[in-house]
Amino acid sequence: MRFLVLGGTVFLSRAVAVEAAARGHEVSVAARGASGPVPDGVRHVVLDRAEEIPADLAAQEFDAVVDVARTPSWVARAVAAWPRAHWTFVSTINVYADETTPGGTPATLPLVDAQPEDVDLGRHPEAYGPMKVACEQLVRDGAERAFVVRPGLIVGPGDPTGRFTYWPARLADVEPGEPVLAGGDPSDTVQVIDVRDLAAWIVTAAETGLTGDLDGVGPATALGALLAEASAGLGVEPRWTWASDAALEVHDVAPWMGPRSLPLWLPRPAYDGMLAHDWSPSRDAGLAARPIAETGRDTLEWLRATPDAVVTGLTREQEREVLDSLA
Repeated sequence: MRFLVLGGTVFLSRAVAVEAAARGHEVSVAARGASGPVPDGVRHVVLDRAEEIPADLAAQEFDAVVDVARTPSWVARAVAAWPRAHWTFVSTINVYADETTPGGTPATLPLVDAQPEDVDLGRHPEAYGPMKVACEQLVRDGAERAFVVRPGLIVGPGDPTGRFTYWPARLADVEPGEPVLAGGDPSDTVQVIDVRDLAAWIVTAAETGLTGDLDGVGPATALGALLAEASAGLGVEPRWTWASDAALEVHDVAPWMGPRSLPLWLPRPAYDGMLAHDWSPSRDAGLAARPIAETGRDTLEWLRATPDAVVTGLTREQEREVLDSLA
């Protein structure tokens, strides 16, 4: 098959290009090339998506297109150029208006209102989900065959956000019995998907002509169990110290990601449903999820080989402040 990956140089889009090329497909990635090198074995087509698609590129035919964009005008131009290809649009669970109800699926969860105009996300980050809703609709309306995949927390080697990456980095050199801070309750539900598993599913979806809307999520699991499996995969045995939402908020610990954050922690019950989707429709459609122990090991290996990789979250000194207050 002739694959066109719009992007192809960072994280998921790069993993899709790598997977498709490994299966013997003819892969082109269309990107400026400013975010990183293209994978080996694929063709690089220079494209600035803020501009019109060059006529010679638009004239080329592709069997499958994969797009991760969040800007409606970019998606509109691309769909108009290649409407007959099988389209996979990578959206997000941020399109859902309900983040409190566990067990939701694309068939049961309402969406936020679409934002069809391009918005500067640096100034208006709240427009991210609404613009993705608009992009989804552009693909459904313009492509003959459309597959919309809505990932949750994507993890694994190459992660530019540093969200899950915090944990392999933190656990890498834990001494036996050393206290490690965790947030919320160990029974709180979380949900991740390895970038390589999601990429493999996206390539298979193009090969088989899968259409419709599905979540790109792994099985929901208890946070305590996920951290225990990740620790076991790294061969460490920390002494987990769990801090309540209230205790973390008192110490100005932010949830999810960013400076002074504790990744994977989300306040409850406000986010009871965000990382607790029913993954069975996606599993039944071919999505497979590897053990988190494997993801943790491979992420740590990538971190050690990539000194400038982003790792977000609490510093050791900040973690110690919170641990001392709980003692």
